[in-house]
Amino acid sequence: MKNYILDDTICAISTPLGRSGIGIVRMSGPDAIRIAEKIFLSKDKKPVSSFKSHTIHYGFIVEKPLAISHLQSASRVDEVLLTVMKAPKTYTRQDVVEINCHGGIVALRKVLELCLRHGARLANPGEFTLRAFLNGRIDLTQAEAVLNIVDAKTEEALKVATRQLEGSLSKILNSIHKNLLDIVSEFEALLDFPEEEIEESQKEEIISRLEDTIKELDKLLEHSREGRLIQEGIKCVICGKPNVGKSSLMNALLGKERVIVTPIPGTTRDVVEEIVDLHGIPLRIADTAGIIETEDLVEKEGIERAKREMENADLVILVLDTTQGVNGDDIFLLERIKDKTHIICVNKIDLKSEMDLEVVEKKFGIQNVVRTSALKNQGITELKDRIYSLFLNEEIDFSIPLITNLRHIEAIREVKEKVLVAIDSFKEDRYLEIVTQELKDALSEISRVLGREITEEVLTTIFSRFCIGK
Repeated sequence: MKNYILDDTICAISTPLGRSGIGIVRMSGPDAIRIAEKIFLSKDKKPVSSFKSHTIHYGFIVEKPLAISHLQSASRVDEVLLTVMKAPKTYTRQDVVEINCHGGIVALRKVLELCLRHGARLANPGEFTLRAFLNGRIDLTQAEAVLNIVDAKTEEALKVATRQLEGSLSKILNSIHKNLLDIVSEFEALLDFPEEEIEESQKEEIISRLEDTIKELDKLLEHSREGRLIQEGIKCVICGKPNVGKSSLMNALLGKERVIVTPIPGTTRDVVEEIVDLHGIPLRIADTAGIIETEDLVEKEGIERAKREMENADLVILVLDTTQGVNGDDIFLLERIKDKTHIICVNKIDLKSEMDLEVVEKKFGIQNVVRTSALKNQGITELKDRIYSLFLNEEIDFSIPLITNLRHIEAIREVKEKVLVAIDSFKEDRYLEIVTQELKDALSEISRVLGREITEEVLTTIFSRFCIGK
């Protein structure tokens, strides 16, 4: 990528700002060691340039490079551990220096300021990982896996992302790429010598190899939905009239008191969001304001937000109160969600019921109705299992490579389509140039996934989602 600068030195704070035990300022580039030498004084008085690679040294970050014997406490910025990692065996394949400071905001920013003052540039979001990619240490699927690790909401999401970083998806795609490239090479050789004809046995063998490729692509696509669910999660909205137990239900699903619960209707006036680990799937739950007619401006805004959340949800849980009958407000909400994936949660079953539950189940379908007592934690496990079964037919097999990235899914679908067209064209004895071009297009799609053929616009889009310092 000709427009990306790799010969300067970048730096950033690589840990979240706030009060913590340690904080890290990271530098990468040809001047990282020189800059560190200007601001670091080791306890043993040795210069940073003399340090061996992958070693840690105790000392001080200072305003001015004084001899340690003359070091005045006023010139000290922080007491630190400095790590030196020399190219090419580093994350970016450049010289890397990491300064482990105390975790206060002031100290970290002061160390960062000194690095910038002595010649480093503030890194862009994801620029350390971008350099790892551009310098050939990882491919683009692995770079995206780094972001997935940072964003992982469940242990299973972390496992999947870690496997991708290790190259599980890359290995399969590289194998498919090699197979298609070998076939294209054979075809191009035949095109150079048109007098030579393809023997029937050779033709059958090539078709078999292409059909095996389709099987490999199908395996990846078959579990792509699970991969997306693991990464993105299920957006679930809890709705209903005021005081039917929406907040209590959310607390029961979370297993903790996250939302204020009172007997006063309208306690929840805004959307409250949390994440639950649902057998490895992040369930992103939103508790919303009770939906009724009101003249209160604050309540009105909360209700409008609740309606917007319902529109954008993957799943809506409508809570009914068994101590009340189904009234016009409930019917209005049922009509609003009937075309969405939904569950009717009949709550407060521990209290005297004024609702004929069998009629409700018959009317709305027993598969859509779950009976709960959020306060007594009754029916919550069944509700979780019902949610899971709505989106997945069986437990996820985490031993297979799972695609979590929509960009990858769309590209692999395109590869499959190109290969299928190539197979049909080859079987029907169309011009070999047509078959070859279809396979070349498939190769380009795989190369784009791996980052061998990629535009700067796509790279910018991908790495802008990273945090600064990664």
